[in-house]
Amino acid sequence: MIVAQSLGMLERLSWHEAEPLQRSHLVVEALRRAYRDRALLGDPDFVAAPLARLLSDGYLDRLAAGIDRERATPSRTLPPAPPWREGEHTTHFAVIDSDGNAVAATLSLNMMFGAAFTVPGTGVLLNDEMDDFAAEIDGSNAYGLHGSSANAISGGKRPLSSMSPTFIESAEEFAAFGTPGGSRIPSMVLLSALSYLDGEPVQAWPATPRYHHQYLPDVLQYEADAFTPAQLEALRARGHHPRLIERDYGNQQVLYWHKPSGRVQAASDPRGIGRALRVPPLTPAQ
Repeated sequence: MIVAQSLGMLERLSWHEAEPLQRSHLVVEALRRAYRDRALLGDPDFVAAPLARLLSDGYLDRLAAGIDRERATPSRTLPPAPPWREGEHTTHFAVIDSDGNAVAATLSLNMMFGAAFTVPGTGVLLNDEMDDFAAEIDGSNAYGLHGSSANAISGGKRPLSSMSPTFIESAEEFAAFGTPGGSRIPSMVLLSALSYLDGEPVQAWPATPRYHHQYLPDVLQYEADAFTPAQLEALRARGHHPRLIERDYGNQQVLYWHKPSGRVQAASDPRGIGRALRVPPLTPAQ
C-alpha cells in the first residue's frame, strides 16, 4: 500500500519532470503521508483494510495537493490518518448488466441497530424507519426534518423517506446515482447529478464537495472544500448561515453507460468504503 500510494502521489506531482533535489523532496513527502496511513492496516484476516479508499483517485488527489513543493511538512502537523469507519445505517448500490438492465437500490436500517429487534431464526435486523413519520406534528425527527399531518402515523401507511436512487437517461447516455446519508441524501444526489450534467468525469460525481440545506434548521451545511473563504463571506452577506460539517458523510455509488460505444464506468465515494467493479468485464449490448 505504501508503494502504491507513493507512486500515486508522485504521478500527480509530475515527479519525473523535477530536478534531482526536488525529486528527493517529493519522494520524502509522499512517503511521509503513506507511512502515516500505514497505521490503519493490520492482518486482513482480522482487520478490514480500507485499501479502496486509501488508493482512490480523490484521496490521492488530496494527499498530493497537501504537499508543499518547497518546504517539508513537519510530521507532527499532519493530522492522524483518517480513521476507517464502516457505515452505520443506510446502504446504496448501483448495478448494470451486459443487456443494459440497471438497478439503483438504497436499503435503510436507519439509526444504529435499527429497531434493535431481529426476525426469529433469521438474524435479520429490523429497521426503525418509524422515525421517518411525523410522530409529533410540530416536532422533528432524528435528522431535524420537520413534518406535518400528511406524514402522521396511520395503519398501513408508509413514512416519508429521503432515499433517492436516481437514473438520468438519454438516447446515448445512462447514469445512475444514490447514497446513504439520512436527510442529506437528496442534496448529495443532486450535486452529483449536476456534476454529470456539467460534463465532469465519472470519478468526480461522488467526490464533488458537498453542501446542504433542508429548510429547518435554517443552516447551510458545507464540507471544508465546498467554498472558499471569499465565497463564504459572500454567502453570509446574502443572508445565508453557513456551518461547517465536521465529519464525512455519505457513501455515494454511481455508474455511467455510453450506449454508442458500450463503455461502462463506475465510481465510489472517496469518503466511504464502497468499490467500483466490473465482473466479468462485459459491456452492455448495443
